[in-house]
Amino acid sequence: MGGCVSSSSSSTCSSRSNGERISHECLGINMFGRKRIRRSLSDPATILQHLSSIPNRIFTNGKSRTSCIFTQQGRKGVNQDAMIVWEDFMSEDVTFCGVFDGHGPHGHLVARKVRDALPLKLKSLLQSFESNRSENPQVETVDPDKDQVTSDKVVTQWKDAFLQSYKAMDKELRSQPNLDCFCSGSTAVTLIKQGSNLYMGYIGDSRAILASKDENDSMVAVQLTVDLKPDLPREAERIKQCKGRVFALQDEPEVHRVWLPYDNAPGLAMARAFGDFCVKEYGVISMPEFSHRVLTERDQFIVLASDGVWDVLSNEEVVDIVSSAPTRSSAARILVDSAAREWKTKYPTSKMDDCAVVCLFLDGHMDMESDNEEQSFSSATLQRNHSDNAAESDDGHSSEPCLQRNFTVRSGEENDAYKQVVAEAEANQETVVTEDQKWSGLEGVTRVNSLVQLPRFSEERPGP
Repeated sequence: MGGCVSSSSSSTCSSRSNGERISHECLGINMFGRKRIRRSLSDPATILQHLSSIPNRIFTNGKSRTSCIFTQQGRKGVNQDAMIVWEDFMSEDVTFCGVFDGHGPHGHLVARKVRDALPLKLKSLLQSFESNRSENPQVETVDPDKDQVTSDKVVTQWKDAFLQSYKAMDKELRSQPNLDCFCSGSTAVTLIKQGSNLYMGYIGDSRAILASKDENDSMVAVQLTVDLKPDLPREAERIKQCKGRVFALQDEPEVHRVWLPYDNAPGLAMARAFGDFCVKEYGVISMPEFSHRVLTERDQFIVLASDGVWDVLSNEEVVDIVSSAPTRSSAARILVDSAAREWKTKYPTSKMDDCAVVCLFLDGHMDMESDNEEQSFSSATLQRNHSDNAAESDDGHSSEPCLQRNFTVRSGEENDAYKQVVAEAEANQETVVTEDQKWSGLEGVTRVNSLVQLPRFSEERPGP
């Protein structure tokens, strides 16, 4: 969980409403098989009411036809991670998946808000583009069942839908009167699988990987996203051009953070995020990275997870754990359990981060023989998940996380060992995109804590 700390005891955000309305089609009411309801859908309570009724949409521990999801609270307070799988998202054979990692005092509320609202915005835009394509015969269409690469125009429209929906999501967060996003925010890693096409949009340091078989039939891990952290050269340059500062604290040299020009705040450990409006004018953006991939028969499953998993497990370890799970429906739970053990083993004095996992199996089915075995698991984990997230109503009054320091500081010997791991990891690092987008985080290495107190700076602010 990338965090931030503000030296101010008060924060503000705009209370204006953007007046945005969500269409009935956007809410998927046509999938319910009953008459559409004529009422204003701009009311958040109405939207939430419909969301709870939409079939094939899961957001708590459990499984669906093609996936399993699981989250576990860490040791830093309320669970700020959120996740979702929405099958039959626009039509059959279309699945939406997302993992959202909140940070800051109200991060759990931001993550849940994004989980609920972002898919609706994306769906509305995609339906609009689909309608325009059907009315415009010049736009080339492709049958997704024939494993053909879609036309550039279609991919461009998908990209526009992701960009516009992320922008609209951040705008809505800014206008929320009852949700303070000034020093709180959330990451997002989202994807839509349509036939053999995979469309992805993401911000922050949550990650998606693909498990695929190589020519020797061995399972390999392919990183689909880039951890968008402040130490990426291109991200750091943008932040500095906007007068923001990027540097790491002395007791956590591996964690570069974003700071205001002349204030010792907020120390955000990511370069892109929803919310965090205190640094939006200083280089932190909510514009997602977008990518498109055509899946093949060798591709087996996709894992989306918050950085609580990636801080202690490598891509290859995650693939091995999921592929060796006794049942597919238990894979997400087993992966989170493995991450929890690694936190205790590798960093016993650090506070374990929240973990959220989505496992999407690309052959389109779960293991039927595990239904009876997993029935007790689903009921037990659902009960625990609702207990851990008692504030699911998003009222924010039950349990607020407090800003506190993790007093774990690595010794000189540990830092030397860490630097050796850094050198080896950078030497062996593989990329999945362009050179300036290399993943700069280290697999298997965790930071001290995402919420820290800031030292006082000795230098004086420049005069006006």
